[in-house]
Amino acid sequence: MRQAFLISACLAGALALSACDKDSGEETVERAFQDVNVIDESNLNEVMLTVADPNQAVNYFRDTAKSEPDRIDLQRGLATSLIRAKRNTEAVVAWKKTVSLAEATNQDRLGLADSQIRTGDWKGAKATLNTIPPTHESYQRYRLEAMVADANKDWKRADSFYEIAVGLTTRPAKIMNNWGYSKLTRGDYSGAERLFSEAIHQDQSLFTAKNNLVLARGAQHNYTLPVVTMTQVEQAELLHTLALSAVKQGVVKTGEGLLRQAVATHPQYFEAAAKALNALENG
Repeated sequence: MRQAFLISACLAGALALSACDKDSGEETVERAFQDVNVIDESNLNEVMLTVADPNQAVNYFRDTAKSEPDRIDLQRGLATSLIRAKRNTEAVVAWKKTVSLAEATNQDRLGLADSQIRTGDWKGAKATLNTIPPTHESYQRYRLEAMVADANKDWKRADSFYEIAVGLTTRPAKIMNNWGYSKLTRGDYSGAERLFSEAIHQDQSLFTAKNNLVLARGAQHNYTLPVVTMTQVEQAELLHTLALSAVKQGVVKTGEGLLRQAVATHPQYFEAAAKALNALENG
C-alpha cells in the first residue's frame, strides 16, 4: 500500500513538473518570438530609412506609428523619411511631434531645425537651435548655425561656424562649397574662388562647386576655365555658365565666343547654349 502511495505521489509530481515545463517552454518560445519580432522590426525600420523608396517609407512609418504614437523611433523614422521624400512642410510637423516626446535628443532638435531651414523658416530654425545647449558640438549643428547666420547676414558668425564645421568632418567639400557661395553673395569673389577650389580638391565629382568656381572667376572678369578635372559634358556646361557671366557684365563678344565653344564641345545638341547664342547673334 505504501509503495502504491509513493508511486502515485511520484506520478503526480512528474505530471506537475511536466505541466510546469510545458508552461515554461511556452513562455520561453513566446519570448523568443517577441525578440525575433523586435529584431525583424528593427531591421525593417533600417531598410525603410536607407534603401526603400522615400514615399513608401513615409507610408510605412505613418501606418506603424498610428498604433504606437509615442514610439519615438517611429516618429523619428517618419520625419526622416519625409525629408528624404522632399516633403519638407510635412517633415516640420513630424519633427515637432518627435521633439515633444520625452525621449527626444539634441539630434532630433537638429532634425527639426534642418527641416525649418528647408521651408525657409529661418526664425524658427534659430529658435530651435537656441534650445540646444552649447556643449552639444557636432558638424550638423555648426553647419545649420552657419546657414542661419548667413540668412541674417551675420557674416562674422557665419565664417566662424563654417570654419568649425569644416574641422568636424572628414568630408568637408559640401560645407566648403556652401561657405564659398556665402562669400560669393557678399561680393568676396577671391575668397569664394579659393573655397570652391578647395571643395573640388576634396571631391572632384562635385559639379556644383565647379559651376560656382566659374561664377566666381567670371565675377572677377576671368573668362577662362579653371584647371580642374571635368568631363566633356561638364566642360560644355561650364563654358555656358562662363558665357552668361560675360554677357551679364557687358562683355558680349567674349560671351558669344564662349557659347560657340560650349555648343561645339558638348557631345550632344546643347539646346540652352544654342538658344543663347542664336539670341545674341540676332541682336
